[in-house]
Amino acid sequence: MRGFAPFFVKEVRETARTWRIWVLPSIVIVFAVTGPVLAKVMPDLLRSMSGEQLGGAVIQLPEPTWRDAYAQWVKNLTQVVTFALLIMLGGTVASEVRSGTAAMVLTKPVSRSAFVLAKAAASGLLVTATTLVGAVLTWAGTLAVFGEAPIRPLAAPTAVWLAFAALVVAGMTLASALVTSPSGAAGIGLGLYAAASLVSLWGWAVEHTPVGLLGAPAALLAGERPPLAWPLATTAALTVAALVAAVVAFSRREL
Repeated sequence: MRGFAPFFVKEVRETARTWRIWVLPSIVIVFAVTGPVLAKVMPDLLRSMSGEQLGGAVIQLPEPTWRDAYAQWVKNLTQVVTFALLIMLGGTVASEVRSGTAAMVLTKPVSRSAFVLAKAAASGLLVTATTLVGAVLTWAGTLAVFGEAPIRPLAAPTAVWLAFAALVVAGMTLASALVTSPSGAAGIGLGLYAAASLVSLWGWAVEHTPVGLLGAPAALLAGERPPLAWPLATTAALTVAALVAAVVAFSRREL
């Protein structure tokens, strides 16, 4: 795998200088900062709205707690941030091939496998670092707003989602290595995610495949103990398989 380290460093630096450093971090940080505040004020907003619409009748809602702030974080991760990843990572390889950058880079001492894996690693680093920063901001904001913010109920769902995000990065790297259009790769990712959401209705799949990680963060936050051993193991295996397949597909691709 010739040239992995210098090309990985180049990818990280390029990420820090382009639009990619703003899109995902901006989304995550905004959600992390506003989540605890929204969790605090949302019941009051709903009470005032229900009072106006129901002629003064007020709906009784429980007082918000730190758990509601964490629920906002988990919901945003598993929904909005996941969709953002599927769209953003569509150009991981495809955009470089389309612009001719890949052909130019590969004239230097960088192997095709190093090219693909360095891009996947740089994407994974961005996702991981951004998520960890967002989790810390969520914890700090929750502590400031509610005066209480236990670490474990936040850390466990975040860690499980990061395992799923690693599969998303690998899968989108493969999709981007197979097609010529970033939008086409994003479409493949969105289609597979929709299919996984449907398969998550099947109990066996939830217990034994990566689709079990879709609902696991919310379940962990609720104090439940969802099956994680098989979903995490199959997620790890599929992540490796997707990266290997991406390398093979790109190695056979004409530039």
